Amino acid sequence: MRPVNPDVRAMVDAALKAGVRPLQDSDPQTARENYLAARRLDQPPLAPVASVMDINDGIAPGVSLKIIRGVDTAEPLPCLLYFHGGGWTLGSSQSHEGICRSLALAARCCVISVDYRLAPENPFPAAVDDAIQALRYVVYHAGDLNIDRTSIALGGDSAGANLATVLALLGRDGHVPEAVYQLLFYPQVDLRMTASTFDTAAEGMLVSAATIRWFVDQYTPNPAARDDWRVSPSLASSLSGLPPAFVLTCGLDPLGEEGRQYAARLEEEGCAVTALHISDQAHGFLNLGGAIKAASGVLAYAGFMLSEEWRHTKNRLMQENTQ
Repeated sequence: MRPVNPDVRAMVDAALKAGVRPLQDSDPQTARENYLAARRLDQPPLAPVASVMDINDGIAPGVSLKIIRGVDTAEPLPCLLYFHGGGWTLGSSQSHEGICRSLALAARCCVISVDYRLAPENPFPAAVDDAIQALRYVVYHAGDLNIDRTSIALGGDSAGANLATVLALLGRDGHVPEAVYQLLFYPQVDLRMTASTFDTAAEGMLVSAATIRWFVDQYTPNPAARDDWRVSPSLASSLSGLPPAFVLTCGLDPLGEEGRQYAARLEEEGCAVTALHISDQAHGFLNLGGAIKAASGVLAYAGFMLSEEWRHTKNRLMQENTQ
C-alpha cells in the first residue's frame, strides 16, 4: 500500500464527503469554474509582495501576463517566466498567484505568470505558440519590465511544466531566447501516457489517471500529435545542453514515474538536476497550501535553488567580463 500524507488524506476524505465531482465529469467551462473556486478555498491568504501588475495587451491574442515583484528595488530583477498547470484546459494566473508570489519572495525575483489560450477551444499547438510569444515579449521588453534579460528562468506545474520544457529545448536550439534554469513541478512530458504506474499511482486521489487522460484529450484530440516532441518533450532526440533543472515529482501522481525518468535522463545527458521526489504527496499539492502544509516548504526550497542558480550565473558573467 502506498503511503499517503495525512493532509492529503484529510483533503481527499473531505472532498468525498462533500460529494465533489471529478473534474473530468464536467464540461470544460464548469470544470474551470469549480477549479478556481476550489483553489480559493484550499490556498492560504496571498503573501504580500512588492508589486503586482497585469499586462493584457500587446503580446498575442488571448495572452496576458501577471508581473509579480518579490523585492522592492530599482535594480533589474532576475525573472521566472511561469506557466500555470491545469491540463492546458483549466487554470490561470489568478488560480496560481499564490505559488507565484511565494516563489517571487523565496527567490527574491520577478515572477511573470502567463495566461495562455486553453483547450479544447484552442488545442495544440496554441499553448506552445503562446508560450513562445510570451517569452519573446518578456525578453524584448526586459528594460520596460525592469528585469535582467540574462537571468530568465522557465517554470511551471504539470501542463505548465510541459510548456517550460518545450521552451527550454527551443531555446537550446536557438529558436527562442535561451533560459538559464528550469523549475519543473510534477511535469507531464509524455502524453502517450505509457508509464508503468500511470494507471495505479493515484488510485483514490482527486487527480487520477482518468483526469489526466481527459486533459490530454482536450489538448491533443488527434492522438498522432502526442508523438510530437513539442507535445511530449521526453521524445526529444537529445536533452544535452539544456539549462540546470529543479524537478519535483510525487508518488501519488499518474505523472510521477515519467517525471522521475525525465529527471534521470537530464542528468545522464549532462544537465545539472535537483530532483525532489515526495512519495506520499499527490499531483497539484503546491496549489493547495491552505490544506497541505508541506507546500510552503517545498516552494521555499525551490525558490532557494532558483536564487542559487542566479547567483552562480551572475558570478560567471562577472568573471567573463573581467577576462
